Amino acid sequence: MEFKNSVNIIFNDKNIIIVEKPAGMPCQSDKTGDRDILSSLSESFSSEIFLVHRLDRPIGGIMIFTKNKKSCAFLSEQIKEKTFKKTYFAVVCGTPTKREDILINYIIKNQRLNLSKAVHKNTPGAKIAELGYKTINTIKTKDYGALSLLKIDLKTGRHHQIRLQLSNAGFPIWGDTKYNVGFKRHGYVKTALFSNSIEFTSPTTGKRVKYEILPPDEFPFNIFKNSEQIIK
Repeated sequence: MEFKNSVNIIFNDKNIIIVEKPAGMPCQSDKTGDRDILSSLSESFSSEIFLVHRLDRPIGGIMIFTKNKKSCAFLSEQIKEKTFKKTYFAVVCGTPTKREDILINYIIKNQRLNLSKAVHKNTPGAKIAELGYKTINTIKTKDYGALSLLKIDLKTGRHHQIRLQLSNAGFPIWGDTKYNVGFKRHGYVKTALFSNSIEFTSPTTGKRVKYEILPPDEFPFNIFKNSEQIIK
């Protein structure tokens, strides 16, 4: 199912709506005035729709919204209790030293610059950020050198967390103009980070459910499309 602005609806019942957010589209209205998913959904369903979680504007992928406050609170509590699971695919520049690892940093957000940075854990306002990653494949390219596809299991949900942590670890995300020095002088490009799955307890059935989608068939994700593990 699709509606205006080409936002694909993956699932829809009386309580929740699961969509694929296009890269570059805001989750909700902001100072740019550009079209956003939340407003589009509210218009399409002719009712108030509630935002459960966010994706950075440059990031595409799967998201969930609710049709009522009760379902929103139910899912928000799962996020708080860390039973709402999210995974991502990322294409990074370089080859991680470890094929699999857990990254733990303490992060502080600079509201004025809309940036986050890793700091000492005792820094006032610092929040712990944790993710796990697995390297699926590394391919050498002519223009960008080694590019690696990672599957990421997000443990916490901090501001720009995945982008900052991977950059801090020495393998920044391809196309990220905020945290990848090699792309800071570029104009807009699609950041190669994609929200591919969410798993949660349904407010409708009370059962655990999981929804998955694949990254778009475009560079740099498509150079890995023959990697078996991308669909697992």
